[in-house]
Amino acid sequence: MALDCRDVPGGVRFAVRVRPRASRTAVEGVHDGALAVRLTAPPVEGAANAALVEAIAGWLGVGRRAVSIVRGDTGRRKIVEVSGVTAADLSACVSQITAGGG
Repeated sequence: MALDCRDVPGGVRFAVRVRPRASRTAVEGVHDGALAVRLTAPPVEGAANAALVEAIAGWLGVGRRAVSIVRGDTGRRKIVEVSGVTAADLSACVSQITAGGG
């Protein structure tokens, strides 16, 4: 299934499904249109959100300030927006990561 992402003014917006307290931080793939991400951080005091922002910034090669959680701060399903990246850039990055290239 393809990642449901869309270009917004200045960036891209997409859904993320988070699984905290995993053995390692990684992209599991795309499930129900959302990027499935495992995080080592626990869902306590924003640690998982901070780890998610840092991981996405690293994967896309942008600064942490370019990544923001638009909706879903306290849930496992989140809407994330990344400035300076297009939907095509995001799709290419996700394809590379899920294919084992990154």
